[in-house]
Amino acid sequence: MAKDERFQRRKLCAEREGLTLNIEKFLEEKAALIDKVIEKYIPRFLSENAVLFRVHPPRYAYNLEVLNKAVAEPIWEFLDRGGKRWRPSLFLLICEALGKNPEDFVEFAIIPEVIHNGTLMIDDIEDASEFRRGKPCTYRIYGLDIAINAGNAMYYLPLLPLIENREKISKEKLCRIYEIYVQEMISLSLGQAMDIAWHRGLADADAIDEKDYLQMCAYKTGTLARMAAKMAAVLADANEELVEKLGRFAESIGIGFQMQDDILDLTSIEFTEKKGGRGQDITEGKRTLIVIHTLTVADAKDKERLIKILKMHTSDQKLRDEAITIMQKYGSIEYVKQFARKLVEESWREVERLLPASDAKEKLNAFAKFLIERRI
Repeated sequence: MAKDERFQRRKLCAEREGLTLNIEKFLEEKAALIDKVIEKYIPRFLSENAVLFRVHPPRYAYNLEVLNKAVAEPIWEFLDRGGKRWRPSLFLLICEALGKNPEDFVEFAIIPEVIHNGTLMIDDIEDASEFRRGKPCTYRIYGLDIAINAGNAMYYLPLLPLIENREKISKEKLCRIYEIYVQEMISLSLGQAMDIAWHRGLADADAIDEKDYLQMCAYKTGTLARMAAKMAAVLADANEELVEKLGRFAESIGIGFQMQDDILDLTSIEFTEKKGGRGQDITEGKRTLIVIHTLTVADAKDKERLIKILKMHTSDQKLRDEAITIMQKYGSIEYVKQFARKLVEESWREVERLLPASDAKEKLNAFAKFLIERRI
C-alpha cells in the first residue's frame, strides 16, 4: 500500500472516530433531556396532578394504585433500560436545521420515541422473545395482559403534549400532525404484518426480493423516523415539498439503521451478548436483505442449506454460525453495508439542496452516517 493511501486511510479512520464521539455525546445529552420530558407527561408515579388527568379527568375516581402498577410501573421499567433515543434527537436536529430553536419543540419530540418503545414491548410478545436490553421481556415480568395494555398505551400517551399545547399550535398544523400520526401508525402495523408472515411461513418467504424487503422496512423501521422528521418539519414551518423530502431522508435512515442491526446481529459479539449469541435473526427465520442477497447469488447447494437452517428456527450456535459462513461466502454482509450507505446518501442529496447552510445541517448529515455505521 502506498504511503499516501495509508495516510488517507488513517485520516479517514480518525475522522470517523471523532464523528462517533461527537454524535455519541450529542445522543447522551439529548437522551437525558428526552427522558425528563417523557416523565413530565408520563410520570413514574401517577398522581391527581398528572397532565393526563388534567386534560382528561376521570368521571368517578382516581384509581392511582391500580394505574401505577399496571401502566406507569411497566412503562418505566422498560424505558429505564436505556436506548439510543435517536428518533427524538433527529426530530430536534431537523428543527434546528430549519432555523428554529429546538428547545421550543422538545415536548413534541417524545412522540415517536414513546411509540417506538411501545412497539418493542408488543414485538417481544409477537416474537416470543426472552430478553430485551439484557433483561427479561416485559411480558415475562408482568404477564401478557399487562404488557399488551401498557405497550398499546404507549401508542397514545405521547400525544398528550399536542393536547396540552393545542392553543399554541395552529389548527392547520395540528391537523397535519395528526394526519401524519395516523398514516405512520397504519404503516407500522403493515410492516409488522409482513415481517411476521414471512418468518412464520404464512407467505412464500423464498420468493421475497429486495423491493419486498425495502417496503417492509419502510413500513416497519422507517416509519417512526419518518414520523419524527415530518412532524418536526411541519412544526418548523417547512413547505410540503421539504416535509416530504425530510420524511424520505429519515425513512432511509430508519431502513439503514435496520440493515446495520441485521449486520451487527451476525458480526458483533458485543451487540448480541445480551441476546443469546450471534444470529438471533437466523433463529427467528427472518428474511433480512443479507439473506435475500445470499439466496439470490448462491449456488443451489448453499441456497438449499441456508433455507433449511432458517426454517429450523434453531438456537444451536453451530448451525447459526454455518448460516453466517454461507452469507459471508457470497459477500452479502458487505453488499448490505454498501446498500445502506448508498440509500442514505441518495436521499440526503435530495434534502441538502433545500436546507440552508448551517452547523445543524452538517450535524444532521453526520448523524445519519453515524446511525448506519455504528458498532453497537
